[in-house]
Amino acid sequence: MAEKKESLLGGFKAFLMRGNVIDLAVAVVIGAAFTNIVNSVVKGIINPIVGAFGTKDLESYASCIKGECVVVNGEMQGVQIQWGLVLSAVLSFLITAAVVYFLMVLPMAKILAKRAAHEKAKEGVEEVMEVSELEVLKEIRDHLVAQRVPSVNNTHPGTGVAGGGSAGAHSTS
Repeated sequence: MAEKKESLLGGFKAFLMRGNVIDLAVAVVIGAAFTNIVNSVVKGIINPIVGAFGTKDLESYASCIKGECVVVNGEMQGVQIQWGLVLSAVLSFLITAAVVYFLMVLPMAKILAKRAAHEKAKEGVEEVMEVSELEVLKEIRDHLVAQRVPSVNNTHPGTGVAGGGSAGAHSTS
């Protein structure tokens, strides 16, 4: 049973030591800090701009769907829909998505496209090199064949036959 516990702990340790787990933890911490920045931008800049056209706080926009929305003894008397909260959350999401897209996704896509183009160009150069090597080898082969062909046409001394074959030894006179 000690081996099973050891293997479980070993597997857990291997899981924790993988690089992507650490990267994920860093991303969560950075994401939490980034969320605070975005919320501050929405509450500090967006809400006052919207407030210039209406109430001071975007989150205070609400509508009553049943009865009058009045607070009596600390309780809301009507049924209130707080669509300002939803609008504020949507704006926070859109700002976060825009920042992530324009500052992270788009530059990374450009980098990956450049890397892919570079790899494709490198493959093209390797292919050209392979073709040129093949052409050089064909030229060497053709040259060697051309050197051999004239020696076949020359007659060898004493045989009178081209190529020095034994066919001349059996000639009838």
